[in-house]
Amino acid sequence: MVIFALQITLILTDIIHLLPDNIANQIAAGEVIQRPASAVKELLENAVDAGATEIKLIVNDAGKALVQVIDNGKGMSETDARLAFERHATSKISKIDDLFSIKTMGFRGEALASIAAVAQVELKTRREDDASGTFIEIENSKIVKQEPVAFNVGTSIAMKNLFFNVPARRNFLKSNTAELKHIVDEFTRVAMAFPDIFFSLQSNGQEVFHLEKGNLKQRIVQLLGNHYNAKMVSVQEQTDYLNIMGFVGKPETAKKTRGDQYIFVNNRFIKSPYLNHAIVNAFSDLISKESFPMYALFIDLDPAQLDVNVHPTKQEIKFEDDKIVYAFVNAAVKHALAQFSITPTLDFELDATIQNMDAVSKPVSDEQRSSTASSSLYRAFTQKNQAHFIERGSDLKHWKDFYEPESVQKESITASTPNQQQFYTKEENTFPVFQLHQTYIVTQKSSGFVIIHQQNAHERVLYEKYTRAVAGSPIATQQSLFPSTIELSPADALLVTEMVSDLKELGYQLEPFGQHTFVIQGTPADVVSGNEKNAIEKIIEQYKHFSNDLKFSKREKLLRSMAMQNAIKPQTTLSEKEMTALVNDLFACESASTTPNGKPTFMRFDKEEMDRMFGK
Repeated sequence: MVIFALQITLILTDIIHLLPDNIANQIAAGEVIQRPASAVKELLENAVDAGATEIKLIVNDAGKALVQVIDNGKGMSETDARLAFERHATSKISKIDDLFSIKTMGFRGEALASIAAVAQVELKTRREDDASGTFIEIENSKIVKQEPVAFNVGTSIAMKNLFFNVPARRNFLKSNTAELKHIVDEFTRVAMAFPDIFFSLQSNGQEVFHLEKGNLKQRIVQLLGNHYNAKMVSVQEQTDYLNIMGFVGKPETAKKTRGDQYIFVNNRFIKSPYLNHAIVNAFSDLISKESFPMYALFIDLDPAQLDVNVHPTKQEIKFEDDKIVYAFVNAAVKHALAQFSITPTLDFELDATIQNMDAVSKPVSDEQRSSTASSSLYRAFTQKNQAHFIERGSDLKHWKDFYEPESVQKESITASTPNQQQFYTKEENTFPVFQLHQTYIVTQKSSGFVIIHQQNAHERVLYEKYTRAVAGSPIATQQSLFPSTIELSPADALLVTEMVSDLKELGYQLEPFGQHTFVIQGTPADVVSGNEKNAIEKIIEQYKHFSNDLKFSKREKLLRSMAMQNAIKPQTTLSEKEMTALVNDLFACESASTTPNGKPTFMRFDKEEMDRMFGK
């Protein structure tokens, strides 16, 4: 009986068992295929490794319904086409040491097994010497169909209905706009690394990119926007240890948000905060600490000096000697900025053509001297206390008109709020308000005094104004007499497309106008005429600050972005009327004490507390 009981106990405690192949494949796929963009990266890299000169990417429903990559590479045999979908299939590794000498993008077929585990896959491929190609259809990692097919030389892989057999994982995918942005990011990284290859991207039947073969500078401009065309500096350094080449943006192109930073090691895109610091440090005296320069740098070094297999996506790597690479990158960028005279210099050589001009070579006549001395401009600079004098009838009497746009912009501060409550009582309304350090507003109360941070206060006022606008009280749009156009990078164009309807409620009327371009038909009344494009660009940059914060909806990100961007900044002088209006607007808010991000808007100091401080 004791032996029988022991056997039962052993049976009950055996809880470890092997997973079925289909479940194991799906779990393994999660390391490689986290979203449609993951498959895009793997398929594009495989196409590059196949020696393609033309690569086309087609996506539908942001990759959820279809991700298809068509290339004109060398194709595969019938046997290779089947083996490519097996676990651990590769054409690059035969021994462990091969892991540390790989210079190509991926292992042909490495990711196909993972894709086939979570999607329905169709493969068409043909080699140049084969009379016909091979068609394979796979579902749940199993080949359900294989037959000969007529096909061009190359390969087409179509991934359909991603996560159709793992609904829980599909539920974690984001909106189509967000997923398409990830796809564009991966496409950009591969396309930038290979400017000698034609790339195209088509989404829901619309061509997003059409990238002809060219040099690296042309490819960067195609991908990131024409505004970089004349604002990049070439980086070229060759050493015995490594080579560095590429471009960095001039200091004036630096932005408040990350996004246009690309580092490639042996033509593979990597993420490296360490090397990013090396590049930003080279700009330390040229841009503010809160700004990020644009760069696309390519580092070539012996594969034995690095390990790319520290992360499933291979976007994080380890260098054998980090400090040497850091020093080389930092020095290369500094040298490029100095070589192209980014820091202004003075040329004391007088141009020969200037010396030959009459004004220089010929003496001044008595008639010319007399005429000059009799002018009002000459008297203003030679007679004592005359520099401020302006003649009657002069066109300069309308000088204030030049500053009218700024005053109009400031008037936005005084916009009243519905059901506004006055901060002052009638008696207290006589107390003065004054500005401290052009940043704080100080005002007296019968019970003490209050210090208000003007930027934080205005941010709260604007946020609640914008919140009411999208909740059913839209801000009036001022139609542009001469609508302007704004051309954006593809990634920014996707963001704007996502925000168009909400922007309309906030007074901005934008309409698509070709690829990555929008027509600005109208803006809120407080946007200065001629400043429409700049206002929208700043909103986009501010919006990106919140792009990784999952707790905010896209609408909430937009409202906070606009409030932060449009709030009056420190070092802005305000009139007494503007300060009073801002104080009243603040204390009419539902949550007057903090900004949307929780920063305090004011501090209150009681008279009794001050009396105690001074022993009274």
